[in-house]
Amino acid sequence: MPVGRFIRSQATMARSRLTAPRGRRPVQKVFSFCWRAVASISTLDADGCPQKLKGNSLVRKRPLFHDAGYITVLLDAPSDRHGKAGLGGFRIAEEHASDIGKVIADLRTRGSMPIWLIGTSRGAISASNAASRLTGESAPDGLILTSPVTSGREGGYKAWVAQTVFSVDLENIRMPVLVVAHADDKCVRTPPDCAEKITDETSADREQTVTVTGGPGWSGGTGVKACRGKSPHGFIDQEADVVDGLLRFIAGGDY
Repeated sequence: MPVGRFIRSQATMARSRLTAPRGRRPVQKVFSFCWRAVASISTLDADGCPQKLKGNSLVRKRPLFHDAGYITVLLDAPSDRHGKAGLGGFRIAEEHASDIGKVIADLRTRGSMPIWLIGTSRGAISASNAASRLTGESAPDGLILTSPVTSGREGGYKAWVAQTVFSVDLENIRMPVLVVAHADDKCVRTPPDCAEKITDETSADREQTVTVTGGPGWSGGTGVKACRGKSPHGFIDQEADVVDGLLRFIAGGDY
């Protein structure tokens, strides 16, 4: 069942939405989803339902996790980050990692289920930042990055567009790490051939980088428009196969 909560961070608050599978006892896993929003931040309403980015690949995959008996958590931006720039450069800030850590610590009070942090596209920066900084009860048990931003734009009119997952201390990440890219991803910020460079820098004992193939492809060429969720960037029409691979990795196997 859905549960909405406010997590206070200094003078601001961030809303999270926890959803458990109906009619069955959850398996021993919890997922925390990080938004990929840039200019259009996704906000949760009073009931914790997403009002924007409903086409986001992780939002679309939530029912598949629920069907497998997994709990999901959606994390909103802090209340002072709902403007046009969204999270912007805040993604690599220590305070942002702390916000995520407070949600994780709150989840641990609900049971002894392992917690995996998943970030897609620019949300992968948020997830990597948290995984590299958090310790103890606030730290996730594993990290999954899908279509992660690995290529920034130096000298842009917004300085934060230069930020990528390489803007955080990846060498501090020691929990299991899975990176999933799509061979046909034409998003200019997420070139699939750069995905394997992430696990070259992380320090986990168990790591895997996967490049997904197939699907309907993308005919619009390389650019920002290709960064939308309903494209190879978001594994369109391959959601079930991708979720199956994520679950195999979390269970201790290979994607």
